[in-house]
Amino acid sequence: MMRRLLIAIVVAGLSHPALAGAWTQNEGTTQIILGSTYSVADESFSASGLKPVSFAKLWNSIWAEYGWSDDLTLIASPEYAWARTQSPTQPRMQASDFAFGGGLRYLLTDSFGELSVQATVKSAGAFDMSVAVDHQAGEEAELRLLYGRNFTLFGRDAFVDAEIGERYIAGARPNETPVDLTLGVYAFHDILFLTQSFNVIAGGDARPPYTYYRSHKLASSVVIPVGKVVSLQIGGFVSPTGQNALQEEGASVALWLKF
Repeated sequence: MMRRLLIAIVVAGLSHPALAGAWTQNEGTTQIILGSTYSVADESFSASGLKPVSFAKLWNSIWAEYGWSDDLTLIASPEYAWARTQSPTQPRMQASDFAFGGGLRYLLTDSFGELSVQATVKSAGAFDMSVAVDHQAGEEAELRLLYGRNFTLFGRDAFVDAEIGERYIAGARPNETPVDLTLGVYAFHDILFLTQSFNVIAGGDARPPYTYYRSHKLASSVVIPVGKVVSLQIGGFVSPTGQNALQEEGASVALWLKF
């Protein structure tokens, strides 16, 4: 039976966890980000160069946070993904999957910026995992260290957020190391401009039919307040390099609700 290997680094976190960043929610405060991302790819990165592929994906997600206390934030993150892929050596495949996840973020210290630790778990269908063979679902657990700091840039309020983690994945899939970087600048009546880098690097523990991969994405977006509790985010991303991963580009839109 032909094995169908889909290398599709998910856009997970493209516009959600990094926006919350290292900061925890105030006690009793809720933030919900409703996001939708559409991406396509005509080529994929390999060790020998670019290879043709046909790929499209629609990813919808909810990233919800609740401040249990000023130091402890609870997280819920359901997702839905639809994807279609085809290559010269693979037949056309189309499917949709759900994912369910959650966790918590704990503030370690705010004496030199915000230093937090975040733990999450996720159970997902194939198209909500980084890679999949024969439409295999999967489970993962992630531990992440986050650091954020506010500062002033050319007279404007700004912040940076840097995150690194280890993602433990059940089965033959390799574990992953996510590294996310965010620069945010407020300008023009509290409009927020974001520049972000999202990176996923597979570990060396993959078992056949899985193999090593890495994905790198550059994203930019703008967040516009449209009310006291609602903001609108619009943005896009590209994948300038990678290995055994899609040369992907896409656009995203999200609603932020905070109350």
